[in-house]
Amino acid sequence: MQGDANQIRDGLRDVIDFEIGLDVVALGLIRDIEVDPDKVTVTMILTSPMCPMAAFMMNQVKERASEMTDKPVEVRMGQEMWNPEMMEEEARDALGI
Repeated sequence: MQGDANQIRDGLRDVIDFEIGLDVVALGLIRDIEVDPDKVTVTMILTSPMCPMAAFMMNQVKERASEMTDKPVEVRMGQEMWNPEMMEEEARDALGI
């Protein structure tokens, strides 16, 4: 199945940050999705540089994005520092922010 960036982003809503209880898209952790002819590159950040779930979540993002496309997927760690303003409004409301 070929997936475009929006379809992949929607699929990544299945990846949950278990420490916070919200998905990586709602939290604003998925910063970019590039769909090239031969691969997909997902750039993501973490809520904390010391996130103990980093490797697990990056692997989950890679696996879920792979399910959405027939191309190899690379997950890159972005350099931005996360802040609550990156969250979707519904996610901020759910956390009372």
